[in-house]
Amino acid sequence: MLTVKQLNPSATTEAGTAATLPQDVKPKLKVKGVKNIVLVHGAFADGSSWAKVIPLLQAKGYNVIAVQNSLTSLEDDVAAAKRAIDLMDAPILLVAHSYGGMVITEAGNDPKVVGLVYVDALIPNDNQSVVDVIQPYPPSPGNAEFKQDAAGFLSLSFKGIDSFFAQDLSEQERKILFATQTPWAAKGTVTKISKAAWKNKPSWCIIGLNDETVPPALTRAEAKMINATVLELESSHVPMLSQPGKVAEFIMGAAETL
Repeated sequence: MLTVKQLNPSATTEAGTAATLPQDVKPKLKVKGVKNIVLVHGAFADGSSWAKVIPLLQAKGYNVIAVQNSLTSLEDDVAAAKRAIDLMDAPILLVAHSYGGMVITEAGNDPKVVGLVYVDALIPNDNQSVVDVIQPYPPSPGNAEFKQDAAGFLSLSFKGIDSFFAQDLSEQERKILFATQTPWAAKGTVTKISKAAWKNKPSWCIIGLNDETVPPALTRAEAKMINATVLELESSHVPMLSQPGKVAEFIMGAAETL
């Protein structure tokens, strides 16, 4: 199912499947709206979680940087996003997946940033942490598969990735995600952001209807809170991997609107 809901009358977009150009074609396309995009990954991941979306954006003429978060603290990850922002010319569209929503809600206060796209993401209000955001909702099945080591870092069990995180990917892809995951510092779940950038900048949200890590009830409430333009997909927690064409098209629609 592909559904676009317009919750923000000032931001309209079209969603669909992005066309892939032949490999021997080097497009010289004039990008409408914002042409600079910074992608921020979530917990247990790295910048390669955007590997299927990046070439689709680049083929359409966008300048793209995928941040490599250390996942050692929220402060470190916000700093990494800001370094990427510093490398880009203004204006910039910030895009985040999952925990990355915490990062861009803080880093998005940079004046070079003109819009925010959240993909199955956690979206805090002022002075909120990850724990604060998820507190009103029952724990998701995926959260039960978080395993903390002696150093205070969280990892996902194979069952967590296989059944609740990326269940619509191939078996081989699920095994790769498990093998390459980046542990996430548990202290990052209790660190609060300061000021929420979405209060002053237009926002868009992708909601995975089969997400069992960040539940749709939470992401729908977040989208309403920030008055976002919404795309709902029949996807797991990782639509940028399972449905990259639709995710890329939605991002481009946001960029063209700005």
